[in-house]
Amino acid sequence: MWGLLRYAPGVIDEGAIRTRYGALAPALDERARRLILGAEVVAAGRGGQAAVARATGASAATIRRGMTEIGEPSAGLARGRIRRPGGGRKRTVELDPTLRRDLEALIEPVSLGDPESPLRWTTKSVRRLAAELERGGHRVSYRIVAELLHELGYSLQANRKVLEGTNHPDRNAQFEHLNAAVQLQLSLGQPVISVDTKKKELVGPFRNGGRELRPKGNPEAVRMHDFVIDELGRASPYGVYDIGQNEAWVSVGTDHDTAAFAVESIRRWWHTMGAPLYPDASRLLITADAGGSNGYRLRLWKLEIQRLADETGLEIAVCHFPPGTSKWNKIEHRLFSAISQNWRAKPLVSHEVIVKLIAATTTRTGLRVRSELDPNRYPAGVTVSDAEMETLYLRPDAFHGEWNYSLIPRNMLPHV
Repeated sequence: MWGLLRYAPGVIDEGAIRTRYGALAPALDERARRLILGAEVVAAGRGGQAAVARATGASAATIRRGMTEIGEPSAGLARGRIRRPGGGRKRTVELDPTLRRDLEALIEPVSLGDPESPLRWTTKSVRRLAAELERGGHRVSYRIVAELLHELGYSLQANRKVLEGTNHPDRNAQFEHLNAAVQLQLSLGQPVISVDTKKKELVGPFRNGGRELRPKGNPEAVRMHDFVIDELGRASPYGVYDIGQNEAWVSVGTDHDTAAFAVESIRRWWHTMGAPLYPDASRLLITADAGGSNGYRLRLWKLEIQRLADETGLEIAVCHFPPGTSKWNKIEHRLFSAISQNWRAKPLVSHEVIVKLIAATTTRTGLRVRSELDPNRYPAGVTVSDAEMETLYLRPDAFHGEWNYSLIPRNMLPHV
């Protein structure tokens, strides 16, 4: 067989061998590459093995094995295999049986919060872990560490907000109370709104998380550092979500996020969207967080709600979520999450752009949003006196009256 493959005697063209092998090798597995090397030696004749080694950089052992597999098919491999069982370089974990155990010993104390872990106050990068293992006598690269971590079930994880702190003993009872109040209000055809302030946003050409379709190689340029631009400042979107109608109003404030701003946003929703939808309404139910500009401890919040009740003639009931459970508020996942998706990767370069992006927000469930800029000033630190609180017609519920209460229009009370 070898005689059939030999070229005519002459000078071996190593350049041609190098060219042929370089063109074919990337597309072949290691067994096919061995066969190519063996065929080149057979074709070259005398001195071919050394010439092929110089031209391709392959080892002498690999070339000899290729020649054997060509010349003696019975010495070849079983169909479908590229090397003998057990052949090839041993894995590092097989050569170093304590490597996996020592890596887990580095990782687990950090995962469990052990303050004595040597990596407790350092970044758990694969390079740092590899360096720690090398100091312990192991020969390992960061790539091997990454592979082992994957096998051990570790992956890159971000923080997740799930810890709510100490639970109030009546937390579940308040949820049940709030849900019953909402269901009763909706069954009577009366309006129910969920309110809250969305995260404040820097206004200007700043990076906004996410991606959007743009011409390849042409990302939108934004500022490298997120420093407030004095003439633009921040935007405070306050949302009012109508649970019964799946509609929402968002006021984009330019000043402090105060109770006066919060109630002004509710006022704008009522005059713009609520009153036309509920012409016969006599009572409005608001579900709100326990803190922020609509917190249950804020005197100004109650005073402003009283003023709104007086203006509209509506009895306004408020049910607060228990402390530490703000993410359960409907507005968070029915409105705010949709807004964040709609403006992802879009720099919020002006208040007008923010208003338009919010107003363009829709969902597959038919959400409709209206938005408006509120340029009014809302000074912080406004105090409400005891005398002013005495003028409120505030009716607390029997169950947790600090969380559940109603404000009755004062002009409807003949004795006031």
